[in-house]
Amino acid sequence: MQGIQYVTNEKGQRVAVIIDLKKYGELWEDFYDTLTARLRANEPRETLDSVKKRLRKQGKLDG
Repeated sequence: MQGIQYVTNEKGQRVAVIIDLKKYGELWEDFYDTLTARLRANEPRETLDSVKKRLRKQGKLDG
């Protein structure tokens, strides 16, 4: 596939990939966003109201 290169280890197993970002930049962004969401799936949640209260207290949000 043009624009995709695999990096292999000494056994010939694929261990990484090089992606042409000019050609596949948007696809990479989607992949990266999905990966980030999966990695953060088990992080503690905070409600929007608690975030707003905290930002107001810190003077970073009006109202």
